Amino acid sequence: MYVHIENLSFSYPKTPVLHQLTFTMQKGEILAIIGSSGSGKSTLLRTLSGLEMPACGRIHIAGETVCDTSRCTPADKREVGFVFQDYALFPHRTVAQNIAFGLHKTPRKARQARVDALLEMIAMTGFARRYPHQLSGGQQQRVALARALAPMPKMLLLDEPFSNIDTDLKHTIRLELASLLKKANMTSILVTHDEEDARMLADRVIVLEGGRIVHEERVVRTPRH
Repeated sequence: MYVHIENLSFSYPKTPVLHQLTFTMQKGEILAIIGSSGSGKSTLLRTLSGLEMPACGRIHIAGETVCDTSRCTPADKREVGFVFQDYALFPHRTVAQNIAFGLHKTPRKARQARVDALLEMIAMTGFARRYPHQLSGGQQQRVALARALAPMPKMLLLDEPFSNIDTDLKHTIRLELASLLKKANMTSILVTHDEEDARMLADRVIVLEGGRIVHEERVVRTPRH
């Protein structure tokens, strides 16, 4: 298995949030986690990324144990990308500069080549010098995704990525995101409260309730003719 989460638990002071979660993922799989507010969805992502420390459990990603009873790898060493609800783009940086942000240790020539390739992948080659305020919500989301993909992470986490997109655009953006993730063969976890988001994007859906997995199913799509 490419990702193995075993008996993962997390609590805030006096408030248990996650209760011995266990699941696995294959390389390139897109997993959707749905549930109501307070079910533990975003906390799970923060724990997997290293932004929160679990009370117990084991996290194994791409052949490496990043967290267990004896140690936890810091967030900046886990090679896990994170796309936040509000995209968190730097307003004073251009599109190209935002995408290049995680490539500061990459030689300049290779960095430029990577940025160019990602701009092409997200169909925004002509937007390199624009700033976030000059972009639509959907374009900002694509830039946030490209920035997360730039360092070639082992895994990508997306927290409610459609929360700031108009309903009229949501269907198109969902399809674009699904295509980009599959093109990159990126192992991904999508957190959402919207079941339609999950079924349009994911290969498999897990339902969280009270910090526990209460349902799991594989998504079956009808082939288009």
